[in-house]
Amino acid sequence: MGARLPLIQSIDFFFSIVKIYQMTLDQLRIFVTVAEMANMTRAAEVLHLSQPSVSAAIAALEGRHGLSLFDRVGRGIELSEAGRAFLPEARDVLARASAAVAALDDLAGLRRGHLRLAASQTVATYWLPARMASFALQWPGVNLSLSVGNTQDAVAAVLAGDADLAFVEGEVAADMLRQRGVGEDRLGLYARSDHPLARGRLTIRDLRSAAWVLREPGSGTRAHLAEVLAMAGLDPAELNLRLELPSNGAVLEALTVGGLLTAVSDLAAASRLAAGQIVRLDWSFARRRFTLLNHRARRLSRAAEAFIADL
Repeated sequence: MGARLPLIQSIDFFFSIVKIYQMTLDQLRIFVTVAEMANMTRAAEVLHLSQPSVSAAIAALEGRHGLSLFDRVGRGIELSEAGRAFLPEARDVLARASAAVAALDDLAGLRRGHLRLAASQTVATYWLPARMASFALQWPGVNLSLSVGNTQDAVAAVLAGDADLAFVEGEVAADMLRQRGVGEDRLGLYARSDHPLARGRLTIRDLRSAAWVLREPGSGTRAHLAEVLAMAGLDPAELNLRLELPSNGAVLEALTVGGLLTAVSDLAAASRLAAGQIVRLDWSFARRRFTLLNHRARRLSRAAEAFIADL
């Protein structure tokens, strides 16, 4: 039984070093160097420390755990059984610490990282992709992901911590979000070229009587249209809404059957307008801004800061 005591002591020692905060990385580094040099004086020279400092670090490790890491043999030293068992563990801890520092250096230098973006559909489809591509080429080690929904979805993603940055149309009412303008577009009213309202200046009466297809509630496009109509004296609830669809593309495709009116971003309508599939009706909209959102209480990562700087 007595012969097994050193092994039992070394096992107890391993359980104690799991709590690595009880020793410093410097002490581990000194222990490994002394073990490799088998000489305190040479280890001190390699580490650019005084010999008493090296001896004190080893003594602190041994004293804290009640074990001898080295046997004093004549005028030299050699690893004890506990020291031989501990050496690979100490090396592993130092390697992990070195890897952790390298990871932080990579993150700080944007050699790696992950940036999670959320955006409303208009921004995600027509404004953001080119900027994401530019960033991806500049920082190939940073992984970009994008979730697309309406403005409410993008806001919810940042509030919940599911996205680092969000891009939406217009401003939102959320005290926890920091907002800044990063771009702009303009809304327009569109219909098929043979629509009865395709010629001449529109009136409130025309808008009230027209059949509409619109984006879903919660979209920035829908909210902006409601604001403009309300300012013109038309309650959005009075619109003859025949169809709600969840994307700009779906809304514009619905126009191809004729008889419907919609409001979408000029960016979204541009290709169909150029192809002569639809026309822009005579109704004025002020420009609206694209807004960048991030959570006030969460620190921006280096990747997020770099993306914002590129904008």
